[in-house]
Amino acid sequence: MGSLAIKKLSRKKLDFLLKISSHCRMYSTSGMCVFGKARTSGIKYLEHNQQHRCLLNASKQLSAHNRTHSNSNDKLHGYCNTQSTNWRDFSHLHHHSRTTSLGQISCDRHWHNIGVDPHMKTSLIMRTQPRALVPVVKVPQCAVGTTPPLTKKKPPGQQQQSRRSFTLSPQGIVEAAPSNLKPYLRLIRLDRPIGTWLLFWPCTWSIGLAAEAGHLPDPTMLALFGLGSFLMRGAGCIINDMWDKDFDKMVERTKDRPLACGELNFYQALGCLALNLSGSLAILLTFNWYSVALGASSLLLVVTYPLMKRVTFWPQLFLGLTFNWGAILGWAAIHGNSDWSVVLPLYISGIAWTLMYDTIYAHQDKEDDLLIGVKSTALKLGDSTKPWLTGFSSAMITCLTLTGYMCEQTWPYYIGVGAVATHLVHQIYTVDLNNPEDCGKKFRSNKWLGAIMFAGVVAGTLLKEKENKETKCDTKMNSE
Repeated sequence: MGSLAIKKLSRKKLDFLLKISSHCRMYSTSGMCVFGKARTSGIKYLEHNQQHRCLLNASKQLSAHNRTHSNSNDKLHGYCNTQSTNWRDFSHLHHHSRTTSLGQISCDRHWHNIGVDPHMKTSLIMRTQPRALVPVVKVPQCAVGTTPPLTKKKPPGQQQQSRRSFTLSPQGIVEAAPSNLKPYLRLIRLDRPIGTWLLFWPCTWSIGLAAEAGHLPDPTMLALFGLGSFLMRGAGCIINDMWDKDFDKMVERTKDRPLACGELNFYQALGCLALNLSGSLAILLTFNWYSVALGASSLLLVVTYPLMKRVTFWPQLFLGLTFNWGAILGWAAIHGNSDWSVVLPLYISGIAWTLMYDTIYAHQDKEDDLLIGVKSTALKLGDSTKPWLTGFSSAMITCLTLTGYMCEQTWPYYIGVGAVATHLVHQIYTVDLNNPEDCGKKFRSNKWLGAIMFAGVVAGTLLKEKENKETKCDTKMNSE
């Protein structure tokens, strides 16, 4: 029936229907294309809206991050402000780049609109993962015609302080040392050099007295004894800490020592001790054989001294015997023998000096020593300490005077002895034996006492030759 009806239609009507059919197909295809484009645009618009929401969330996170890390983010905010890049500009850029691919900015004029040079390698990286929503701005280190990133400069005072962080003081050397080396330096008391000075000064007195009339002490010998004092003092401290490790844990002043607090073990301390004793032996072997034998005999005192505080209230006496051995050794190293009329009173004066300053030192720990059962002259003498200190000082001055007389010393030597006496009186009169801080201060001041006495010895020896010549001239004139 359909074919018959079509045959009955005229040629014109048939052409008209064909045209209508082709137009319908064309408009249908166009409609589908329009719908497809609209659907694609809508999807892209939704994706861009999702990106915009991520961008806003990222800005909130960045603001929170900036509040907690304001110091590190000041540079980024300063740079963004100079380039006029803020979040509104980024949203404006998003509005003008809807037709571009997701998250990419490719039009140079949009960079120009927000005030950023398109040749700069600056990009906004947006990641769709939940853990990476913060935009990262890669700031160029240097761009021509642009403001460089802001850097926060240190004030001049802080710069000077950082430059001066390292000093040549013993404490500065220990602080600047590698962390694995610090316990060893504290074990030998490098940060507390007062013990080295107290061991060194009696050696210098003896070397100065042994020098030829009118001459300075031998500088090489002084240097060798100085290095030896440093090494032997370190060895003595290690031996003391190895014996007293358990006691040191219970004393406030000593509980942080490397062996007491566990920073070093017994074998590490033993290795350090072997190194110090080897160095001391190498120095000793440069002297004459009499001095070698004399120096080696002092090792018995070095090892046994720490035990004395367990058995007697006079451990300071044994410390004096140990610390002033250099008064005998110095003379022997110069002359190859010992003039006991000179070195014996000098040695006794050093022992009296040690009794004086180490008794003051022991008053720092007298409460802890009483609790743990350690003995000292501070506990033995108690309230009578100052009269005993006066007696020790008097014995020191007497023996120094006798030493000068036996050496035929001149008047500068006795001026030095008088200055030492004044220093001792000041210590005894002003020290507060119940104040650990003041006791430590007075104890450390004895390094200057030793220097004063050494200056007197040197000056007196230099003046010897002149006075001897004048005496000889007077003798000749009287004989004529």
